[in-house]
Amino acid sequence: MHAENRPRVLLVGLGSVGRAVGASLAAADSCEIVGAVDLSPSRAGVELASVLPGASAGTRVTSALDEAPNADIAFVATTSFIAEVEPIILELLDRGMHVVSICEQLGFGFTDHAPIASRLDTRARELGLTVLGTGCNPGILLDTLPLLLSSLTGEVTRVIMRRTAEMSGYGGILPKFGFGLTAAEFADAREAGKVIGHVGFRESVAALADGLGWELDEIVVDDPEPVLLTEHPRATSHLTLPSGTIAVLRHSVRGIVRGRTVIDAAIDFGIFETGDPFPEGDSWRIESGEHALELTSGRIDSYESTVAVASNVIPSLGSLAPGLLTMADVPVKKFAVKKFAGTAAPDRGPR
Repeated sequence: MHAENRPRVLLVGLGSVGRAVGASLAAADSCEIVGAVDLSPSRAGVELASVLPGASAGTRVTSALDEAPNADIAFVATTSFIAEVEPIILELLDRGMHVVSICEQLGFGFTDHAPIASRLDTRARELGLTVLGTGCNPGILLDTLPLLLSSLTGEVTRVIMRRTAEMSGYGGILPKFGFGLTAAEFADAREAGKVIGHVGFRESVAALADGLGWELDEIVVDDPEPVLLTEHPRATSHLTLPSGTIAVLRHSVRGIVRGRTVIDAAIDFGIFETGDPFPEGDSWRIESGEHALELTSGRIDSYESTVAVASNVIPSLGSLAPGLLTMADVPVKKFAVKKFAGTAAPDRGPR
């Protein structure tokens, strides 16, 4: 570990989330950002501080992983798919780095991608290193949070979750949602496999079922469906939606046991504006026999919360158990935010 217990961090992928997590770590002074890797030709060789204030002086962005400096921890924000991120993680492990990634399929890879998950887990354990898939979803909102809520009941018979997810902060992942397409274009793109909606539903449901000790017969992910066409142009820093194109789509998933849906989740993903006819918050319902525990929140920004979760857990990675972990494996104190109004946590003595 680097001096003053500030781990050195390598950023792999400088999309919107990669840059935001790097900036968050630098601003909190919890880590030292020592390098970055990005495939964009416009960034290769540039001073990292020019795209990421707070980065170590003299550090340059490289376009190849083998040209990047060594670090204690690598944060990988490159892809949603575990097969694509596997070689990157293996190379980072072989160079002695712990790895955190927001790759959605890494959030719980043991169900659909068991061979890859097993290889990553084995290599990490052999090297005494940690690999962690994280994010708001998968990671917290549809898996670890309802699992935590279940501790307040004696039994659980069904979990129902609804979210309204603002997507305007994202960049590279937006095309897979079909924002800005007409209804006909959306249907064609979905048929061609270009519009797939949210990647990670199966991982969230599998992680929650695993935590609850449930063996699901199947996980059914429905096709994403457009639910709002904008009547006027909408714009984000990454995307412009012309009039008459899709601003909001709904995507849902069900975990089923003996023909009965026991996990029911749906998310409205959108580029929202005030007045859109969608809930202003998220909800969780944990059913237990004749009783139910219900929790509602204001709207949780998917982009900001993903950045926060990753930024909060990265400094603790070196203290976690080796192997491929999920957020349910991580003690809550390891990813809880550590700052409050500029004050330090009280010293409670040795732990």
